[in-house]
Amino acid sequence: MPTAIADIILDSLAEGVVTVDGRHRITAFNRAAERLTGLARAQVLGRDCQEVFGPCCGGVCIIAETLRTGEPLRDRPGFLKDGGGTVRPVAVTTNLLTDAKGRILGAVGTLRDTSRETTLEKELRGTWRFEDMVSRSPRMRRLFDMLPTVAQSSSTVLIQGESGTGKELLARALHAQSGRAEKPFVAVNCGALPDNLLEAELFGYRKGAFTDAKGDRPGRFERARGGTIFLDEIGEISQAMQVRLLRVLQERTFEPLGADAPVQADVRVLAATNRDLKAMVEAGTFRLDLYYRLNVVRLELPALRERSEDIPLLAEHFVDRLNRLQGRQVAGIDDDALAALARHAFRGNVRELENIIERAFVLCGDGPIGVVHLPDDLQPAMPAVAPGSALDRAEAAALEEALRRHRGNRGAVATELGIHRATLYRKMRQHGLISLREDRFA
Repeated sequence: MPTAIADIILDSLAEGVVTVDGRHRITAFNRAAERLTGLARAQVLGRDCQEVFGPCCGGVCIIAETLRTGEPLRDRPGFLKDGGGTVRPVAVTTNLLTDAKGRILGAVGTLRDTSRETTLEKELRGTWRFEDMVSRSPRMRRLFDMLPTVAQSSSTVLIQGESGTGKELLARALHAQSGRAEKPFVAVNCGALPDNLLEAELFGYRKGAFTDAKGDRPGRFERARGGTIFLDEIGEISQAMQVRLLRVLQERTFEPLGADAPVQADVRVLAATNRDLKAMVEAGTFRLDLYYRLNVVRLELPALRERSEDIPLLAEHFVDRLNRLQGRQVAGIDDDALAALARHAFRGNVRELENIIERAFVLCGDGPIGVVHLPDDLQPAMPAVAPGSALDRAEAAALEEALRRHRGNRGAVATELGIHRATLYRKMRQHGLISLREDRFA
């Protein structure tokens, strides 16, 4: 087929098409591929596909991978980042190109934009995601909708929310979606250090600045050059430090201790607090001018108790992540455990839920996670019975008889007695009846 006709056919396709030769050099790149990647055909023809697609495909060109392994792929999910920094979900299908004798000439990849499919799927499931954050809450959905725009801007962002709501996770997500994603993300807990140490930590020092300064030490602002600095617990800094930070935000320069000239601050500033800075301004403990410098874009993370519909989703999300990290296959969380989680107040917010799930994950074996694997304060209350009393002995006898009658089937026993399975297990342990389980009646 003449080349001109082949190009017309490729350009008429809605899917992006990329072909490479046996040395990974791009030989075809249609209009849909140009649209998806933001790259012009003339920019990429003849170039190594790993060089072109590596930066926007997580470092690995899937087409080159197929050429290397000989294994075709179908609808493999991935992401492309175009020249403007927009991240777009795609499904990639690859295959080898061979001649009539079966000799490998190269490989072909098709790129299908799944943005609309992903949006539809989220709407059907009622689940929304931004980086590693997931939610079903309408309030969080509104927040997620504005985050891509906020991420692409260079404005200072103030993240407010109670402890444990995920302020640093949100800051990292904003950095990952920004034009500074390839540069450092540097986090500082401003509430953990006294003024003199915090100043040196943020701005660094030069040799001879004080007795023990044997050499230059770059501060966090300098180490974050080109990237993002995250100032956590910003409401805890002293008024003297507020003045120094205000100067950085106003003039975009800072002076390391002992330096004789200012240093350019090429960083984006994200700050977070669990305190009401506006109330602190009114009380005279936080500078009004610094508040306005920080509060260019304000993002508020609601407490977990204000979005309780997210508790089951987040719990399953944490189990899935732990399964991936530890190579296990814990089978989720049972309904009784989810009900117990839904009743809990979660004063520690998402961080507390994550801690509870990780503890249960350790204890549950292959799962699923049940109430018995949760902390004691989440388990149903058990009426107190004095040890050795007539009621205690009667309860033990009744339990033993029920267990023998049901051949150790704890679910059947709990149903008969009208108590929760976790309560049954604890009473069995209390009366030394743990061994009376199904395997004893086999």
